This record gives sequence, structure tokens and C-alpha cells, in this order.
Amino acid sequence: MSFLTRALSVAATAILASSLVAVPAQAVDISPPGANDWSCKPSANHPYPVILVPGTFESMEKNWSTLSPYLKSEGYCVFALNYGETNGVYATAPVVESAKQLAPFVDAVRSATGAKQVNLVGHSQGGMMPRYYMGFLGGAKYVHQLVGIAPSNHGTKGVILPPPDLVPTPDYTAAGCAACADQQAGSAFMQQLNANGDTVAGPAYTVISTVHDEVVIPYNSQFLNGAARQVTNITIQDKCPADVFEHDQTPNDPVVHQLVANALGQASGPADPAYQPACI
Repeated sequence: MSFLTRALSVAATAILASSLVAVPAQAVDISPPGANDWSCKPSANHPYPVILVPGTFESMEKNWSTLSPYLKSEGYCVFALNYGETNGVYATAPVVESAKQLAPFVDAVRSATGAKQVNLVGHSQGGMMPRYYMGFLGGAKYVHQLVGIAPSNHGTKGVILPPPDLVPTPDYTAAGCAACADQQAGSAFMQQLNANGDTVAGPAYTVISTVHDEVVIPYNSQFLNGAARQVTNITIQDKCPADVFEHDQTPNDPVVHQLVANALGQASGPADPAYQPACI
């Protein structure tokens, strides 16, 4: 074999080997159906644009594939974002940093729609993180209502692990997820978030939880303390006892869709605690 042939063979082998090395996935922003029409103008019936905030490890495309088109079909201007990307995985950065990314998105939605306030709907971390934006970053005056779906409001005594299909490298674990550490019950972040109480003046709060939650546990740690005029805590199984949806899939639950719509439909205050959705 000539020197040139040997050199080309070595180079080809090196290129092939490098192509087999695991590298972090590159996150791509894809909006869920019905979201991020920046020409949408809120109607008199639905004056507050809705911003959907995904949970840990989730993209807006995956987290809101069913709720986004549902709300759009109900006549809402719907927006969604990705945030907190580290190592190619969304919503894994420190929660404080993610809240700082939510702030300009809210401003952009308000500017595009002309609305003075927005409604925030978040899943898991996405239902809790906006509370930092509202309480510590001056966002309360821009939020009409926060609806949390299985939110980690007081942290979890469980373990937050990435779903296998979202792990970008073989050695990526929850140990590399700052947001996971922040969401452990008793963490420094949780102590700071809740030091001054669960709510701030102004916005209304609705929490929707499932007894089958295996991530944010105990499930009732998701509830917020506050006056009935400002806070409604809902357990799905109190409305529909046979509902088996767990943490990850709650945003896709038709019962949850109805509960969210009821909350968003209130002119003031949180969801009507007496509202009965149609069970599936």
C-alpha cells in the first residue's frame, strides 16, 4: 500500500469514527399547532393572550401538541416558548435563569397583541417557574392568571429523571440538570421562592393536579395557599374519579383541557371550583 493510499485510509477511518461519537442533540424550536401566530389579536371574549410554558426536559412542540390547538379552536391567541436549554435539552437550566427568559417573551406577546396582561399556562416546572417571574422579576402586573398543570410549586420528594427519548448523550443524567436540583423539596431555590408566601398581589392562580402523579410528590404539595378569591386548587379525580392520567400526560388529558378553559374563561379570579367537566 502506498503512503498516499495509507494516509487516505487513515483519514477515512478517522472521519467515520468521529461520525459515530455521541454529541449533544441540537434543540430546534418548533411551535405546537395553533401557537405563535404573531398577527393574532385577542377578542373581546378572550382579551388575554395565552402563553404555554413547558415542563422540565420538554419542548413546546411536544408538551402542548393537544392543548394548544384546543385553546386556539376556543378562540384564544396562543403562544408558546422553549427556555432553559442546556446540553441540547430544554428547561434544564437554573429556574432563575429560565424565568429571565420568560420575561422578554411575555413582553413580546404583549407588544404584538396590544394586550396589557397575559394568561400563563404551565406544566410541571412551567407551572411553577412563572411564580419567580411574577414575584421577583416584576412580572405580576403583566399576568392576569397563572394556571399550573401538575406544577412543582413546593418541590418534589421524588426524583426527576429525563425521559429516554430526550437524552442527548449516553452519560446525560439528572445530575446535569440544574432545574432538577432546584425542584427538589427543601432546595435553596424552593426556600427563596416560597419565603414570602405562595402568591403575590394581582394575578389569580389555578392549580390542576392528579393523584397519580409520580414525579411531583406528594401530589398535594402542588397546591397553593391563598384566599378563594385568588386561588383554586383542583384534584382531577375529585371531578372524574376514574381519570388515570399521570404527571407527564396531564397536558393531553381532555378533562384538563376543560378545566384550563374554565379557568381562562373567568373575567376575574381563578377557576370556578364548582365547575364539572365532562369525564372520559
